[in-house]
Amino acid sequence: MEVLQLTTTVDASEHLHLEIPTQLLPGKVNIVILLSPVTSDSTKKSNYDFSNIAGKLVWQGDALAIQKVLRDEW
Repeated sequence: MEVLQLTTTVDASEHLHLEIPTQLLPGKVNIVILLSPVTSDSTKKSNYDFSNIAGKLVWQGDALAIQKVLRDEW
């Protein structure tokens, strides 16, 4: 079994043409195709600034004791 990965282009008539050389012997093969659009790296990056919602919680008390009390309520 071989796993092949390649990036190619769908033509204007919405056809996908594949030319894949293999080392397989002539005969029947099973083919599984997973198609996913290629996105550029710039669209994957989030430019949102989370600084207005980020913060720090100031906790006073024993966090472990509170956790045990809450757990015992179940």
